[in-house]
Amino acid sequence: MRTQSWPLLALIVLVPLVCWAWIVVLSRDMYGPMMGASAWMMAPAWDAQHLFLLWAMWAVMMTGMMLPSAAPMILLSGASRGYLVALGYVFVWAAFSAGATALQWLLMRHAIVTPMMEVSSPVAGAVLLGLAGLYQLTPLKHACLATCQAPMAFLARRWRAGSAGAFRMGVEHGVYCVGCCWALMLLLFAGGVMNLTVVAALTVFVAFEKLAPIGRWGARVSGALLIALAIVVSVRR
Repeated sequence: MRTQSWPLLALIVLVPLVCWAWIVVLSRDMYGPMMGASAWMMAPAWDAQHLFLLWAMWAVMMTGMMLPSAAPMILLSGASRGYLVALGYVFVWAAFSAGATALQWLLMRHAIVTPMMEVSSPVAGAVLLGLAGLYQLTPLKHACLATCQAPMAFLARRWRAGSAGAFRMGVEHGVYCVGCCWALMLLLFAGGVMNLTVVAALTVFVAFEKLAPIGRWGARVSGALLIALAIVVSVRR
């Protein structure tokens, strides 16, 4: 790797590590005294500050989970452009986090998700598992996954000059990534949004799915397993 790429690589490693450090602190306090980093979750009403902090939680978590899997595309963009590509990529996941925040608010209003950010019933968990599993089998999932697995091909097709072009490339790749992984993120509600085991497992799986040379077969197998798990959960309710 060229010497000038090392600062970019260090950033790709450091930013997720900082995000994960904050996630761990927040999770431990949430499942503990709830008097420290997660104390704001005890707010009785969803005011503007509460919504902003909830969005920030999602944005930090999505950055920590998703940025490592985009490392090949960011590094291949070049040392001088990679920072803007990464910024565009993170921007898309920050926008996704706003949608996740709105969805959580909606699910909590209907008592589908508890204040501890977990589904309130096995049926709800089974529905989320089944939805994620079914999406793994769709052509849209496979098309987005194929793009995420081929960063060189993406850059060849989508290369744009200039700083604005680099940022736009990151946005476009981020859109494909959201298209690939949005349904998997629903599993955070099924297993607990701040459950470290679930967050870590999804992070590893997403990276494996994107970086391992198994193509759509991996998505098909995982989709079948998720559907089977949904059936088991619904039967045992």
